Amino acid sequence: MAKFLITPKDTRFYDLFEQDTANLVTAAEKLVDLFNNYEDVEAKARQLKDLEHQGDTITHEIIRRVNLTFVTPIDREDIVLLAHTMDSIMDFMEAAGRTAFLYRITQPTERVRQLASIIAKMAYVLNDVLPCLRHRDQFNRILEQCVEMNRLENEADDVHHAAMAELFDSGKDATEIIKWRELYQHMEDATDRGEDVADVLEGIVLKHA
Repeated sequence: MAKFLITPKDTRFYDLFEQDTANLVTAAEKLVDLFNNYEDVEAKARQLKDLEHQGDTITHEIIRRVNLTFVTPIDREDIVLLAHTMDSIMDFMEAAGRTAFLYRITQPTERVRQLASIIAKMAYVLNDVLPCLRHRDQFNRILEQCVEMNRLENEADDVHHAAMAELFDSGKDATEIIKWRELYQHMEDATDRGEDVADVLEGIVLKHA
């Protein structure tokens, strides 16, 4: 069966993916700022919610075009999976900001700052690598950056494990532990979804290499 590669008439899907990763970068930078400059938490959480809505709009447009396009540049299921998985990163970033505000987190920990930094690094990698899908001669770069995404997710795992150990050693009461555990989990889930995006990209490259 013939495999369809990107041609000039097919660029809209890639334009949308690149808009999506640019939106992820903006949201990740907002998340870093939230925890590094912990003030105006409600307003910053609202900004993350607005960016999450923008991401939803992009995802809906991608899915709409999949349903309307007879021949897609890559497999339909890969387009849909890539869109939904990137959307999940945004969802968990927004959830982290919302949790910090709603649970009245008084001060962020160094661990939550570290996780926010890793999420931002993942967003930068995705924003850098998504344009490579347009060009078969850049597929090796995608594979290289997939390795970097996996490394960052492993780093996030280590930070998350350390954060949980410190949390249960902190002497905090049960309510505080529940709040922090949920916040840490949202951050960890965002990095997990980043690794999932890398897996999707790797699968696309291997199909079309």
